Amino acid sequence: MGSVGVLILFMLLGAVICAKARVAAGAVAFSLIALVLFIATPVGSGLPDAISTFVSAFDRAATPALNGAETVGAGS
Repeated sequence: MGSVGVLILFMLLGAVICAKARVAAGAVAFSLIALVLFIATPVGSGLPDAISTFVSAFDRAATPALNGAETVGAGS
């Protein structure tokens, strides 16, 4: 996996070319392959945990508002 950086670069380049040519399916496919290759690298290995933490924090913040619970100390 020594040349995974070059593969990621070519995948992103392919996605840009497909997007310019208005081939949405090709751009999505190239982008997904680039994302999978990035997650396979040591730098990108923490990305799934970071996304999970972000979504969890967003869910914790939004749940009281969606359930109609009032926050403590809110003025009326």
